[in-house]
Amino acid sequence: MKPAGHNGAGALRRAALALGLLAAGCAPAPRPTAPRPAAADWRIEAEQAARVSFGDTIDIETPAGLSLWYTRELRGPVAIEFDALAVSEGGANDQVSDLNAFWMARDPQARGGSVFARKRSGAFADYDDLTTYYVGIGGNRNTTTRFRRYVGQPGNRPLLPEHDLADAANLLVPNRWTHVRLIADARHIAVERDGRQIFALDDAQPYRKGWFALRTTKSHLRIRNLRIGKP
Repeated sequence: MKPAGHNGAGALRRAALALGLLAAGCAPAPRPTAPRPAAADWRIEAEQAARVSFGDTIDIETPAGLSLWYTRELRGPVAIEFDALAVSEGGANDQVSDLNAFWMARDPQARGGSVFARKRSGAFADYDDLTTYYVGIGGNRNTTTRFRRYVGQPGNRPLLPEHDLADAANLLVPNRWTHVRLIADARHIAVERDGRQIFALDDAQPYRKGWFALRTTKSHLRIRNLRIGKP
């Protein structure tokens, strides 16, 4: 039989040990920070009149190409993560397509590399001259999922065969939340979805800083739990 008070003493020792670990700097890593979902933190570039609303969820509904840029420049190593849902509720733009993103984007022709140095229309081809990483989940009307490393040359969107997927497991499912994580950690560039790595690149000349944008065309997306932090 254990002496009376044994369990209480053990609990106290465990608590003291935990406090010791915290004091020694062994606490769990903090969660990534979440950009405030407010219009002032974002810039919209849209081909046609679109609706973007901000709250607990960012709601994007557009009849054509649209890029929603987070206005603060990011510096690596960085991980961008968010939940996304392709809406299919009978609306005019509820097409279940193009959950896309740019990250570490820069304009090599602009002073300081700012993607805001010149106004873009929101058309996809307007971004060919950036250096950036790009992922398109459920692109081309939900028939492809692709990863690209843009090299800043108009008309040139390099695509490796292993970065061009078309199987159903990598496409969008209507009205179902999916978790996306975009990583730029020195040479390690990756895209994870629902805890599974779908793309990876060992980049000998990595893009170490730049801007992030959500991107879509003729679709209706909802974004929540957007966080930016370290990988």
